[in-house]
Amino acid sequence: MRQSIPNSLTASNLFCGTLALVAIWQGNLWAVLGLLAAALLLDFMDGFVARMLKVSSPVGKELDSLADAVSFGVVPAFIMARLIRLSQGQDFPDDAMWTAGPDWLWMAGLLIAAFSALRLARFNLDTRQGDTFFGLPTPSNTMFVLGLWLLIELKPEWALVEAINRPIVLVGVSLLFCWLMLANVQLLALKFSSFGWNGNEFRYLLLGGAVILLVSLGWVAISFIILYYLALSLVHNLRETKNLRGIASH
Repeated sequence: MRQSIPNSLTASNLFCGTLALVAIWQGNLWAVLGLLAAALLLDFMDGFVARMLKVSSPVGKELDSLADAVSFGVVPAFIMARLIRLSQGQDFPDDAMWTAGPDWLWMAGLLIAAFSALRLARFNLDTRQGDTFFGLPTPSNTMFVLGLWLLIELKPEWALVEAINRPIVLVGVSLLFCWLMLANVQLLALKFSSFGWNGNEFRYLLLGGAVILLVSLGWVAISFIILYYLALSLVHNLRETKNLRGIASH
């Protein structure tokens, strides 16, 4: 009975993901935002509750990966496919999506689903991913893609948005973030072994910066938060490399 509780939370994550796909099909941005927020919360809660109840099962682990593959793989893939299609001045969906030529560009967005599934499979087998991540986590990638939709929808007058909202740029962004999910690049994880400043400086900087961006920009800050996360992780890696070289020289 206790094992069914975290599994029910994981299944609810999957249910939110499938509902989000319907909302994307309808173009309901705010429903997608709410459903993905619920999926993220449920994704956190299933592991938290499992640890609190001291239960685990192979079924739960497999179910978690399947749920994440939908909510944080297929969902962002459909969002990106929609954005590419709309940037071409076409509807999403419509029958012309299957015609030859540049109309096929929207399929590049669907690559996110395949690379997300591969990222999740590798994560399950990678013993290094504890206090840090190697490659961009699928929820972070989902937040970035959702943030692009928010930017394009809410701030179409921004010059940055006008530059981004082009088919070839969105295809390039899709490919870049597919690569980032599998890249052997070390990224920060918000896992605190203690709450002191020492050793957690970059985690607190990440949280503080995210709050400042949200207060300053509102919902359109989501993509910028992910870019800030990537930049901060790079600075952290450079500092760690410098420290290791300093130790080695002594």
